[in-house]
Amino acid sequence: MGRENDNDVLEDLIEKAGGCAVVDGGFATQLERHGASINDPLWSALCLIKDPNLIKRVHLEYLEAGADILVTSSYQATLPGFLSRGLSIEEAESLLTKSVRIAVEARDKFWFTVKRKSGHIYNRALVAASIGSYGAYLADGSEYSGKYGPHVTLEKLKDFHRRRLQILVDAGPDLLAFETIPNKLEAQACVELLDEEKVEIPSWICFSSVNGENAPSGESFEDCLDIINKSSRVCAVGINCAPPHFVFTLIQKFKELTGKAIVVYPNSGETWDGVAKKWRPSKCFDDEKFEIFATQWRDAGAKLIGGCCRTTPCTIRAVSKVLKQR
Repeated sequence: MGRENDNDVLEDLIEKAGGCAVVDGGFATQLERHGASINDPLWSALCLIKDPNLIKRVHLEYLEAGADILVTSSYQATLPGFLSRGLSIEEAESLLTKSVRIAVEARDKFWFTVKRKSGHIYNRALVAASIGSYGAYLADGSEYSGKYGPHVTLEKLKDFHRRRLQILVDAGPDLLAFETIPNKLEAQACVELLDEEKVEIPSWICFSSVNGENAPSGESFEDCLDIINKSSRVCAVGINCAPPHFVFTLIQKFKELTGKAIVVYPNSGETWDGVAKKWRPSKCFDDEKFEIFATQWRDAGAKLIGGCCRTTPCTIRAVSKVLKQR
């Protein structure tokens, strides 16, 4: 499964970007800024059903801001999630495919326009198909705790992710992005699944962290990364949707634990209350601080930097400007 000779595609982009590529920012955040109502178990994936044109608009806004990588709207798009809304399996699979195709169409449209302009400042972006954790599907905040319970086994996690993975790969993205992985077990499931499905396009695996020291489950990153380091199919590893003030130390820790590229795209610093279903104020970073810290993250060794929840195209524009000296 997948396309041959794609394993260098991420390395090539990082090189073209000057040693550190820019990932896009908060997707659901920007949908809401445009008036989308996504207070729903499907979250941003609800727009795949209700307003796919808005998804494309947001992708284009991040490209204009300087993103080198677009992450698709499939984070919370799962087959059981769609089936629970009364969709057929065919409709559910079609929506997963659509999440990739919308991003690819946005990328191609944007690139066709800018490549004709001399002296443009953009790279041809890559599309990363988002695969949210099992906890994201549960929509109970467990992607920030890693507490899935004793009934969730390695095989159950692989079965949960398998068909979605197959559909997303067949849709033709450049990369796969496993996001907010909260524990060692799910990291192992992702790694084994990539091997079992013989996925050839490169992947990254990102963990969340609630204390800046360990995975949300309390397991050490050393144990988690030990599994990932054995996989030739995972080309990058890192942190997403964790508070930005954790990131510098975590990059240093990851540099000691892995030779893979390090990717970081933290949230704004606010914390998500999975029970109350709302953001709690915390130690927030505005765009100016994000810009300053992005240079520190790059100098510490991060090769891919972006934003997650509560960041916007303005954040990414600031990051892109400072990283690429625009």
